[in-house]
Amino acid sequence: MAYQIGRGDFIANLGKIYGIYTVGFIGFTAGLAVLEQMGVPNRIIGYLYIFMTIGIYALIGVLSRTSEVSEYYVAGRRVPAFYNGMATGADWMSAASFISMAGGLYLQGYDGLAYVLGWTGGYVLVAILLAPYLRKFGQFTVPDFLGTRFGGHFARFIGILVLLCASFTYVVAQVFGVGIITSRFLGMSFELAVFVGLAGILVCSMLGGMRAVTWTQVAQYIILIVAYLIPVVWLSAQKTGVPVPELMYGQALTKITELEKTFGVLKGHATAFADPNGQFSWVRFYNYFFLIFCLMVGTASLPHILMRYFTTPNVRDARASVAWSIFFIFLLYFTAPAYAAFAKWEIYSSVIGQPIASLPAWVQNWSQVAGMLTIRDANGDGILQLAELVINQDIIVLATPEIAGLPYVISGLVAAGGLAAALSTADGLLLAISNALSHDVYYKMIDPKASTGRRLMVSRVLLLVVAVIAAYTASTRPSGIIQMVAWAFSIAAAGLFAPLVLGIWWKRANSIGACCGMIAGFGICLFYLIGTRYFDMPLWWGISNVSCGIFGIPLAFVVTYVVSMMTAPPSKEMQDFIDSIRVPRGAVLTVSGQTRVE
Repeated sequence: MAYQIGRGDFIANLGKIYGIYTVGFIGFTAGLAVLEQMGVPNRIIGYLYIFMTIGIYALIGVLSRTSEVSEYYVAGRRVPAFYNGMATGADWMSAASFISMAGGLYLQGYDGLAYVLGWTGGYVLVAILLAPYLRKFGQFTVPDFLGTRFGGHFARFIGILVLLCASFTYVVAQVFGVGIITSRFLGMSFELAVFVGLAGILVCSMLGGMRAVTWTQVAQYIILIVAYLIPVVWLSAQKTGVPVPELMYGQALTKITELEKTFGVLKGHATAFADPNGQFSWVRFYNYFFLIFCLMVGTASLPHILMRYFTTPNVRDARASVAWSIFFIFLLYFTAPAYAAFAKWEIYSSVIGQPIASLPAWVQNWSQVAGMLTIRDANGDGILQLAELVINQDIIVLATPEIAGLPYVISGLVAAGGLAAALSTADGLLLAISNALSHDVYYKMIDPKASTGRRLMVSRVLLLVVAVIAAYTASTRPSGIIQMVAWAFSIAAAGLFAPLVLGIWWKRANSIGACCGMIAGFGICLFYLIGTRYFDMPLWWGISNVSCGIFGIPLAFVVTYVVSMMTAPPSKEMQDFIDSIRVPRGAVLTVSGQTRVE
C-alpha cells in the first residue's frame, strides 16, 4: 500500500483508495461465487470470508499504528466529514442494528419500529445540542468535558463510572453477536467463538487507537452495507419481480396477512397499541414511546459516538459529519422493515405447514447454534405449526440468504457484514473505555507526569483486560443483543445527557449540581434495571426495563437544576467560556482567559 495512513497524501487520496478497496471486495465476492460453483465446500467459503475481512482490518490497524497521543485519541482531528460520517455509521450500526433490528421487527411488528425511530431520531439531538459544541470545547473524551466544565475530578469520575457501565453493556452485546456469527460459520461452540471473535476486535483498536479504528470503520461500513442490501434486494426481485424492497414490502405484508388467516393465528388488532385481545393498552402505548425517548436521548449520550465528532478538523465539519452519519445510517434503517417482511413471508410460505422430517437444511443448521432456533412437535402430527417454531430475533438477517435459497456465498457475505458491524462498534466502545481509564483516570487523576509511551501502554493493557472480561460475560448469554443495547442507551442517557446538555446550554449549572444530577439519574436507572432483571422486582407502572432511563433522565435534570440554584454559580471565567463555545464561529475563550482559534 503506497500511502502511510494518517498523512496528507492518504487524506488527499481517500476516494481512490476506498474505491479500489470496494472494487477489490466485490471482485473477491465474485471469486468466491465461482469457487462455490466449482464445488468448494461451504465451510471453506465461510472461513475465507471471515478471515479475509478480518485480515483487511488487521492490515489497516498495522498501517495505522501510532505512538502519538493526538492520533491515538482523536485521529489527529483530520478526518473529513464524509468519511467521519461513514465511520460513525459503522460505529453506530452495531450488531443490534445489523443482526437484531430486522429480527425485532419480525417478532414484534409495529412495536419494533420504536428502535428504528429512537436510534435515528437521536441524531437530531446530537446535531442540534451536542456535536459541534463538544468539538469546539476541544477535549479528548466525554469525561474530559465533564472534568473541565464542572471543575475537579469528582464530575469526571462519575462520568467515567457511567461510561464504563453503558459501554461495557454495549460491548458485551457486540461480542455476543460476533460469537453467533463465528459459531455458525466456523462450526465451533458459542463459548469458544466469542473469544475467537475477540481477536478480530482487538487487532485495530490496540495498535492505532482512534486513527486505526476510524479508517477501519470506513472499510467496515462498505462491507456491512453491501452485505445488508444484497440479500433483501435479491429476495424482493425473486418474490415480486422488483429489486426495490423498500417499495415492495407492502406486498409482502399482504401475503403475510393472508397466510396468517390460513394458520388461524390472525389476532385482528383493532388499534396500533392493542393487547392480545385486540383492546387498546395504555401499557403498550407508553412503553412504545418511552423506549423511543430513551433510545433518542441515549444516542446523544453515548461516549463512543460523541468521541467521533472530536476527530473532525473543525466545528463546521462536525456538523456536516452528523448529516453524513444520518444518511449512511438511513440506508440500512430504511431497509430493515423490508428485511423483516420478506423473511417472514418466506418462512411462512416455505416452512410453516411442512413436514418436520423434511424441513429445509437451514433449520437444522441454525438449530445447532444453541438458543437460536427450536422445533417442537407439540401435537405429535409431524407437521410444523407456527407456534412450534421458536426463532431467535438475532438470526433473522443472518439466516435470510439460506431461508430464501440463495447461494451460500451470499450467506458468507451477510456473515462478513454482521461481523463488520459488531467489530466496528466493539472497537469504538473498547477504545472509549480504555481511553477513559488511561486518559481520564490514570493520566488526569493518578499520574499527570506520565510519558506518552506509558499512557499508550496503559491504554492498550486496559483495553485487553476489558475485552477479555466482556467476552467472558457474553459467553454466559446474559440476554438478547437488542435488549442489552437498549439497556446501555438508558444507562448513558440517565447518567450523561443532563450534564452534557446543561453544561453547554445553561451557564448556571455548577459542579455540585451536575454531580448530584448524575448520581441521582444513573442510580435510579441502575437500581430499576438490576432489580427487575435479576431480583424479580415488580415493574413500576408496567414500564419495561429496556426503558429504565425514563426514570433517570428527568430526575437528573431536576436534581441538577435544584442543587445548582441552591449553591454558588460557576466562576465568571467559566461562564464566559461556555458563551464562547455556543458561538458558531470564531475563537474559544478558555477558562484561563486565553483564546484558542478553531
